[in-house]
Formats: sequence, C-alpha cells, structure tokens
Amino acid sequence: MKFRNCALTRRGVLALGALAGASASTRVAFAAESASSASYSGDTLVVVSLRGGFDGLSAIAPIGDPDYYQARPTIGLPKSQVIAGDGTFGLHPALAPLLPQWRAGKLAAVHAVGQANPTRSHFAAMEAMENAAPGSSIRTGWLDRMLGGAGATGPLAGIALGHARPARLFAGPAPAVSMASIDKFTLAGDSAKRPMAAALAEMYADAPAPQATAALAAGTSLHATATLREAGYQPAATYPDTDLGAALRDVARLIKTRSGLATAAVDCGDWDMHDALGTAVQGQRMHDNLTGLATALAAFAADLGPAGMASTTVLTISEFGRRVAENASHGADHGHGNAMLLLGGGVRGGKVYTAWPGLSPAALLDGDLAVTTDYRAVIGELLQKRCGFGALDGVFPGVAPSAFGLATSRS
Repeated sequence: MKFRNCALTRRGVLALGALAGASASTRVAFAAESASSASYSGDTLVVVSLRGGFDGLSAIAPIGDPDYYQARPTIGLPKSQVIAGDGTFGLHPALAPLLPQWRAGKLAAVHAVGQANPTRSHFAAMEAMENAAPGSSIRTGWLDRMLGGAGATGPLAGIALGHARPARLFAGPAPAVSMASIDKFTLAGDSAKRPMAAALAEMYADAPAPQATAALAAGTSLHATATLREAGYQPAATYPDTDLGAALRDVARLIKTRSGLATAAVDCGDWDMHDALGTAVQGQRMHDNLTGLATALAAFAADLGPAGMASTTVLTISEFGRRVAENASHGADHGHGNAMLLLGGGVRGGKVYTAWPGLSPAALLDGDLAVTTDYRAVIGELLQKRCGFGALDGVFPGVAPSAFGLATSRS
C-alpha cells in the first residue's frame, strides 16, 4: 500500500486505517483523549536542517581573524559588508531580514561547533548527527528521545514537515508524523467511492494491543490535521514562496492553534557549494540561499509575534561545515567546524558564542575549522533551560550542556 503525502514513523504506519472505520464522534473522543495525555509544557523546539554542509564561515564571518582573508581571497566576506559586526565576527548581509531579531537579543550564533568525529561523507555525517549517540548501540533519533523524555504524547507532538523530511531524527518508538503539508496530509485515493481507510481499518481490526496503540496515535494525527484544514489559516506575516517558507508557515499554524506541538523538524537543502559560492551580492549562491533562509525565519517570527516566540526556540544544524580555504572553483569543499543559529524568545541573542580556535594553519584540523563545542552541548543547554529537561543522558548520552548562557530559564 502506498500513501501520498502521508508518511508516519514505524509505530504509526499501521495506524492509517485503524481509526478510519470509527464514527466521527468516536474519532473526536480519541483525539481529545490523546491530546489531553500530553504533559509537555516547555518550548516548542524547531530544528531546521541545513543539508549539504552549511558554510558557517560565510554566514558568520570571522572578520577579526586575518587568516580568514588569507584562506579566502575571493569569497571571504569583506569587513565593509558585514552587518552587526563587533570587530571579531559579522553577519552576512543576506541575513538582514533577521537583523531586528539580532538587535532585540532574540537571535544568536554559536561558532566552531559540530560533531566530535570528522567525516566528509554527507550520508555518514547526517546519520550520525540525527542519531546523536556515537559509540553507543542506540539507533533512535535524538528528537524521538526528546519526545519520550518530555512525555509529549499528543497526536501532533512531533512532526517532520516539508517535501524533504528528516525522518531519521524521529526514528524510534515515540509517535511522530511526517507530512509534506497540513493541507495535503490525507490517505491517497481515499474517497466515498474508494473507502481505502475503511479497508485498512478492517484489515487491522484484530490487531494486538501494541499495533492498536500505534493505530490510535496515527489516526488521531489524521483527524487533528483534518480539523486544522477545516478551520483554515491566515498567517500574520508574508512567507516566501519556498519549501522552507511553506513548512515554517505550517509550524506556526500548529503552534498558534495550540495543537500540542513539542518539536518540529524542517529541511532546508542546497548548501553543498563546491563551486560558485560567490561574493556577498544578490545572484550569488550563498547570498541567495541565506536570503531565503533569513526571509523565511523572519516571517515565522513575525507570524508568531512576541507572545508565540516567547515559548518557541528555533535552531539550525548541518552535517558539517566547509573547508577554510576556498578552492579553484571559488567554492569550498566539505569541512568540519561550523556555525549554528538560535532564534527564540528565551535566547540571549545579539552575540556570537564560541571558544574560537583560530584559522592559522597550526590551528586547523586537516585544513578545517576545529570543533571546540559539541553541537549536542548547545542543544542540551536549550533542552534544560527551555524544554524542562534535567539530566541529558536520555537524549544525549554522556554529554554535558554548554556553559555559554545561551538562553534564559523558563519561569
């Protein structure tokens, strides 16, 4: 059986038809029961995956490090073009849509961050980053473990949104759902004339309890999104006409309708710039990609408004950074250390957090920016201060939170 625009975690696959044969009143009751079981009260954590290897050295340029300009004579970001510069770092001008958030202290960056073990393989690095438990036998995704530790059990507690969905983040037993969009989350071919949902319900009518539980979780997800579609949505901001813009619009929709969303994962690809990374002007690849990212995030913040952002934290991750030295094609090859962006009402923003290792040849790790901060430590500090976690071992085994003071603690 194939499903269009309807993807679920392994616990949820069996659920697609289990609730479909129930009456409308029964479905409503199931939805209410599932929603009321959610005990999570922390920030909604929105994870934006920058696929392909984000060039943190372009986005958050180390303008105070002279070796930066030695290594990047044509693609290095000139000091005269940065915004929010402090003499040590400066933001790429394409991030200008987010400048109000930076100045308001709601946007921050963390530099020289990444995974402990360097690899230049996209597949291996992404798998390791989304698993986030290297050296262990754990095979679940870290967002799955976050949902389990937070006790977030509602039908829409964990969602991967968009056409390219980072399913590995949610791999594991916690119920989570993956969809292209809220408005397209339906069973393929289901109609009055072709009652596929009813057929599936009959198929799993005698399923054992574990499968019935999964069926309930997925079925309530389908019902909850149907309710959202019926209500419609008019955002309070204009989103860019991009996949990222559409996905973040749906995330905001879920937050504003109090759907019980605890965490959402969104993909933003096309950062693998081996050639023509370009200078900081419109029409160049890095500039235009950053513009798309910044415009979508700025619209998301405006749509939620201060009240919504007060309980929302957005972070960006990427499997690795780019090499320090530009290549002959005016791009940068796969590297190691990178930068993360943090956006939210509880973020202590307006600055770059880092234990900067420097870019001198002696400071590099095989030609790459060295990692001085584990990306999991950054997320761990946010989990403790904004998401109500204590010890992190259940999400990131053996990892201590960063001591940067990235965010305020929820009252």
